[in-house]
Amino acid sequence: MNLSFRQLQAFREVMRTGSVSDAARILGRTQPAVSALIANLEAELDIALFRRQRGKMAPTPEALYFVTEAEAILDRLSLSTRTMREIGALTKGRLNIACMPAAASLLMPQLLGEFLKDKPDVRASLMMRASPVIEEWIASQQYDIGLGETPKPSAAIETLDFDMRCVCAIPASDPLAKFDSMEARHLSGRPMAALQEGHPNLIATLQAFAQQKASFEHRFELRTFQPALTLVEKGLCYCVCDPITAAGYQNMRPDPRPVVFRPFRPDVALNVSILRPAHRPPSALANAFSEQLAEALDAINQQF
Repeated sequence: MNLSFRQLQAFREVMRTGSVSDAARILGRTQPAVSALIANLEAELDIALFRRQRGKMAPTPEALYFVTEAEAILDRLSLSTRTMREIGALTKGRLNIACMPAAASLLMPQLLGEFLKDKPDVRASLMMRASPVIEEWIASQQYDIGLGETPKPSAAIETLDFDMRCVCAIPASDPLAKFDSMEARHLSGRPMAALQEGHPNLIATLQAFAQQKASFEHRFELRTFQPALTLVEKGLCYCVCDPITAAGYQNMRPDPRPVVFRPFRPDVALNVSILRPAHRPPSALANAFSEQLAEALDAINQQF
């Protein structure tokens, strides 16, 4: 059986009007074209749907039953068409995002809020996880977009990579805030907030201090940099943190801010990537949000 959308439309309008000519006028087609559609539909169903009575199309009992089915099919097609148009226009759908801790608390919610402010029918999932977990989720196609530390090459993951540089957080009232940039030697022996032992960021920071023969005083050990900035605000320490956390802080805090950020030397690198499943085409929503996220990361690089 090979029923068509136009056949069902023609059948519905003839049922509503009782006339082929009226149905043709409503559909914007010729009367012979509508008559042919009804004839082809009857041939496909192998059932007579109408009998002519005094110039009108009188439905058979089978037509009275089938019209309910036809209405349901046409309504479903109409709804599906509207839904797909809304998806194409980025006004409907779902966006699943997995995000590293550095961006999950401030930057990513800010970007997502801006992206969805005019899309009330788009649902979103934003989950904070460590980078290895994000890699697994993206490779297994559980999430549309991931933001994490740059992974090793994988056939299951597509990446857009960003080479970023960490910055130094300093209390705004501190004499060191007058410098345009900060070097490890300036912080020698001063209290520092940093990530836990063994973290790549801490290892790179220790290497930078060793390069300038500076003493690293690890006063506060933390899981993420966001609480470190609160400690810096209180004048308790300094912190070499990722620029994503720094940018999120600046976006949330009005001037004058109690913490200022300066480029840090020697460089402490942060290599991050936007991750997407390699074996599943991205949705229009995922494409649009990925572009916005990439623009934001580029802007952060330029900001610091």
